[in-house]
Amino acid sequence: MTHEKNGNETGYVVWMTGLSGAGKTTIALILEDKLKERDQKVERLDGDVVRESLTRDLGFTAEDRRKNIERVTFVAKLLSRNGVGTICSFISPYQSVRDHVRENTTNFLEVYIDAPLDVVIERDVKGLYKKALAGEIPNFTGISDPFEAPDNPDIHVRTDLNSPDECVGQILSELERLGYIPVGEKA
Repeated sequence: MTHEKNGNETGYVVWMTGLSGAGKTTIALILEDKLKERDQKVERLDGDVVRESLTRDLGFTAEDRRKNIERVTFVAKLLSRNGVGTICSFISPYQSVRDHVRENTTNFLEVYIDAPLDVVIERDVKGLYKKALAGEIPNFTGISDPFEAPDNPDIHVRTDLNSPDECVGQILSELERLGYIPVGEKA
């Protein structure tokens, strides 16, 4: 979709994709705080939270993952076209699904939150990778289900090489460069 403004507010979607444990939620929370400090209208949609409410009826098959993102896309579309900055943090492992989100939302930015598999396994506070590697969790992205890394993301951050604040800084700089948010003070 095109660059759209609603009064003084520009709606956009910051779509964070990456493996479980890559840092999507951590970065989304910091980004949300930084945008609110700048008095920006912003909403955050997180994979774990959405699955507890809007999509609790869905599992983790390829079809259910597509339905999950389809519902989130609808919400992001409404928010972004109405001048709300929308931060979405979802594994969203399929490029075709992310392309669909891009086509159906306002000012979409695909942000690849990247960390190598061995790093996310090491960070795994929930023990999900251990269970997936033992065959206890079917359809686990990065283990028994594929993750299609973005070929050409709008923003690519490496959470194994940069701090969360540095990663957020990259995202804020791009939002400023595109004119989606006013330029803030540099730290």
